[in-house]
Amino acid sequence: MKTVRIKIDPAVLTPSKFGRIDKKRVDSTTEKEITSHKLMDETEANMDAARFARRVRKRLGFSQAEFAERIHVSLDTIRNWEQGKRVPTGAAKALLQVLDKAPEAALAALH
Repeated sequence: MKTVRIKIDPAVLTPSKFGRIDKKRVDSTTEKEITSHKLMDETEANMDAARFARRVRKRLGFSQAEFAERIHVSLDTIRNWEQGKRVPTGAAKALLQVLDKAPEAALAALH
């Protein structure tokens, strides 16, 4: 891979490039818009967690019912995770991460 060095002249940059913000736009943002953006961000985060939970389960080759039984949670919990209605937190989140990285060890410990 070739490395190319460039010099950036801050005097030439436009406000919208390289992480700069449009202060007028930020100042004109309403509380209602901020609340809407937060809700969209939370929804996207929930869907990321749902995709992760589903990916871990499918990678292990379990149905939702089998997965629920193996990790000792209710079937409704698995369904809620995978539909984005609930987000795994705390120990459940850690367990999913361990199942993703070291599935044999995690399943052996749960047996």
